[in-house]
Amino acid sequence: MPAARQAPAAHYDAGVSDQPDHADSAPTRARQTHGPDRRQHVVPDLPPGVTPARVRSFVRRGRLSSLTRDRVERLAPTRALPEGRFDAATTFGRSAPVVLEVGCGHGHAAIAYAAAFPQHDIVAMDVHTPGLARMLANADEAGVPNLRVEIGDAVLFLEERVDDATFDAVHLFFPDPWHKKKHTKRRFVSPANLDLLARVLKPGGHVLVATDQDFYAEHVLAEVAAHPRFEVHRAERPQWRPRNGFEAKGIAAGRTINELRLDRLP
Repeated sequence: MPAARQAPAAHYDAGVSDQPDHADSAPTRARQTHGPDRRQHVVPDLPPGVTPARVRSFVRRGRLSSLTRDRVERLAPTRALPEGRFDAATTFGRSAPVVLEVGCGHGHAAIAYAAAFPQHDIVAMDVHTPGLARMLANADEAGVPNLRVEIGDAVLFLEERVDDATFDAVHLFFPDPWHKKKHTKRRFVSPANLDLLARVLKPGGHVLVATDQDFYAEHVLAEVAAHPRFEVHRAERPQWRPRNGFEAKGIAAGRTINELRLDRLP
């Protein structure tokens, strides 16, 4: 019987901008800047007493458009995860390898994976509701029955709703790199999150990471090298993943796409 869960420590919420989301607006990363007609979102330093382990690796932005609300109301019921503990067999109606994509954005990679591997099941997560709403529409057009969607914080999902040895793989494609040194603690790849991923991955499972930021790749390599449950190495780009979104922008800007694979050790 696991020990009783302690009350969660206070965590920092950077808040929500009062700028409305456009229906098909792309998820933004911290390094992007806004035009003069939009307020730039400033991430303040952490206040005293905040526990770094629960610092969020994302910032919520915006209100929902009518198109986004319509897509969510029409399409989410058939693809949303059931409330409570995540059970893959119940969710998908079969026993199959299960993949989690963290920060799926508009879902291009998740949909492509679901189409390329119909014998697998995939859960796509993000906090950007307009992006997920667009993914729901695209998934409906693609006709991929093996894709499910969850809107929310992936860390809380893994901590509170996922049992040990649940996922065969986790995908983390082009996460927010959080450029500033004082924001390093916000990067998703951290000792606490690596502990969490090691727990929810099945033996022999792995994590795929892609980034167009060399410093973030070095950060991942350093964090994983110091972790006892993972072995990291550079990998080939997955052929099934579409070249769009942040990958296309990185290539257009002349940046290298770093592909990393984190193998869970026994």
